Amino acid sequence: MKIICGPASKPLAEAVAAQTGYPAVSVASKIFPDGESYVRLEGNVADEDVAIVQTTCPPMQDGRLFQLAFMADAAKRGGAKKVTAVVPYLAYARQDKTFLSGEGISVETISRMIKAAGIDEFLTVNIHSEPSLKQFPTPARTVSAIPLIAKYFVEKGHKGAFALSPDKGAMYIAQQAQTVLGGDCGHLNKTRDRYTGQTVQTADGLNVKGQTVIILDDIISTGGTIVGAAKILRENGAKHVFCGCVHGLLIGDAEKRILDAGVEEIVGTDSVPGNVSKVSLAPLISQELKGAK
Repeated sequence: MKIICGPASKPLAEAVAAQTGYPAVSVASKIFPDGESYVRLEGNVADEDVAIVQTTCPPMQDGRLFQLAFMADAAKRGGAKKVTAVVPYLAYARQDKTFLSGEGISVETISRMIKAAGIDEFLTVNIHSEPSLKQFPTPARTVSAIPLIAKYFVEKGHKGAFALSPDKGAMYIAQQAQTVLGGDCGHLNKTRDRYTGQTVQTADGLNVKGQTVIILDDIISTGGTIVGAAKILRENGAKHVFCGCVHGLLIGDAEKRILDAGVEEIVGTDSVPGNVSKVSLAPLISQELKGAK
């Protein structure tokens, strides 16, 4: 197998190549004056299985998706036997069902697009809705980085911290963290207005007084859910509040708002390169690719 280092995830891809021992294939890329993308594989992939490591997070989600498709097409034209797309953050995955009349299902549209580009297998990390992978026309799976994030906090001295999910539906995330942290876990109660997107949270029956609490989620976008959770935790006597997420999009001033709400540290992964990308997905992805091999 060879690792194709997508422009959006070059450091991560190089780390995966180093940890697996698989050769890395560099990619030349540029944006034309009219905004169109160009990519070129700088290595031989004939008769090889290849894994393209390319996140599709903001900014330039659309451009990064096109880069992924162009790299897959180039690999197939270059004689690659099998193309696996390793997409740490999958854009458009949050629209996994129709909520209002006239909507499409964007994650299904994206899955068909990447299949058409020549991708034979798909791997992502903490996709918003795992059941949506059943609609992919190619073999597709997701893996969880929550244990890696929990391990980060343990190494920072927070063994035994309370793992909190912002809502009941994501309780499985808190439970995954709990297996590493070793403390209790629980969730807030949350309702969301499907038109405005606004949420209301409560902490009914939750006892966090005097505890270190780590709020865990798959994605943080505008930060509103985390800000609300942090305020509730402080009101209920939490001693320390931290936040861990797999995909720290942190749109606009989200990072500042979360910290201002009393969160002491925000920890994300390199699925979204940025200030909070403190946990590398390389060990997780390497393990998956070695296992698949």
